Amino acid sequence: MDISLDGMRVLVTGGGSGIGRCIVETMASCGARVAVCDAAPTALEEMKTANPEIARFACDVSDEAQVNAMFDGVEKHFGGLDVMVNNAGITGPFGKIEDLSTADWVKTFEVNIHGMFFCTRRAVPLLKAAGKGLIINLSSITGRLGYALRTPYSSSKWAVVGLTESLAIELGPSKIRVNALMPGFVAGPRHERNAHNRAALLGITYEEQKRRLMSKISMRELTQPQDVANMAVFLASPLGAHISGQSISVCGNVETLGG
Repeated sequence: MDISLDGMRVLVTGGGSGIGRCIVETMASCGARVAVCDAAPTALEEMKTANPEIARFACDVSDEAQVNAMFDGVEKHFGGLDVMVNNAGITGPFGKIEDLSTADWVKTFEVNIHGMFFCTRRAVPLLKAAGKGLIINLSSITGRLGYALRTPYSSSKWAVVGLTESLAIELGPSKIRVNALMPGFVAGPRHERNAHNRAALLGITYEEQKRRLMSKISMRELTQPQDVANMAVFLASPLGAHISGQSISVCGNVETLGG
């Protein structure tokens, strides 16, 4: 079973914390040469201390100029690219559709979709030059199940699936595979914040929100960041050589998101 990523050149956006950081560290541990970008300077500083061998770039992916500058740096550092992991994203606003602001809606798409477009557009020529490659787009379980009170986020994650399937067709002849990962409820600070926000919106306790959430997951447990990172490594390894155009849930089987 070959899961070695020796010498593979990988870029992970939003890789300073959470799932992104776990993907960065796991791929690096499998021999990949990894670069990370993040909009949070503190996250990059922590990465520098913990993993000094990983190249770091400050970048807000919703800013086209910053993305172009970041890719110039990645190309100079690596001389090319083999894997693009579009992980950067924001949770967006919580609330009823009639209460959402235009600015919050637009910002969610600027980061979650426009940023993915900006990065992919720059990555594809490098992947083509390498002769083959892989793009992994982070969607979400909300990209296959509607999620009330989180419509901007869910809508953006459905868009990721459309982008993934379209690019898999377009780039397949160039031997570039494109897949989406759909994490479920992933343990960590972000999940805790989201659970508290949803409980407040629904007028229930945090404990009741946790109970409702677990009842919707067949395995009755949260997904761990490492579970998502393991799937990303599998797709990047020779074991995933013929997997393309797929949206793969890593969620313990979330059955429904309900209200």
